[in-house]
Amino acid sequence: MRIVLVGPPGAGKGTQASFLAENLSIPHISTGDLFRANINQGTPLGRQAQEYMRAGQLVPDEVTIGMAQSRMAEPDAADGFLLDGFPRNIAQAEALDAYLVEGGRQLDAVLDLEVPEDEVVKRIAGRRICRNDSSHVFHVAYTPPEREGVCDVCGGELFQRDDDREETVRKRLAVYHSETEPIIDHYKRQGLVTTISALGEVSEVTRRAMRALSGD
Repeated sequence: MRIVLVGPPGAGKGTQASFLAENLSIPHISTGDLFRANINQGTPLGRQAQEYMRAGQLVPDEVTIGMAQSRMAEPDAADGFLLDGFPRNIAQAEALDAYLVEGGRQLDAVLDLEVPEDEVVKRIAGRRICRNDSSHVFHVAYTPPEREGVCDVCGGELFQRDDDREETVRKRLAVYHSETEPIIDHYKRQGLVTTISALGEVSEVTRRAMRALSGD
């Protein structure tokens, strides 16, 4: 299957993408992984991306599209893939359409993970990270530490990253609504979109997505 996963920040796309890709035995292709791999390997596209990032500029669509197309052309993606974070806007969606048509392929489904905006803010703004080890992550509502502001694992100070502050989250949501959300209508016109509630336990959201993909 060839699947695109869409949803606002905080919807759990990365987590769901990993589970779904494993269940379907297809590669999980995320924009973040593409950038890291190309930069680490020093590919021409990776070097271009790094130049823009160092200058504090957005990486142009053509660079992101080139990375995605190169990854989709690899042997393990011949029979399917799950795209997470790509396409991010209409230009990228149209490029993906053209790439697939050129190869005689097509998307099978677009899963839209739906989360109320206030829940997104709650999920992200409630995160607290350990200053000693960023892999120690807590949440003030869902997984609070035993002692407020103190890491259960190592005793380090817990803090809120600037990216997790409510005002930053709401700005990210505004960008999502203006740039990424329009691709949902783009794919609805192709009859590909199924909207899935991303509320509840991770395993239940995965089951909803798998049922949608199976046509149930």
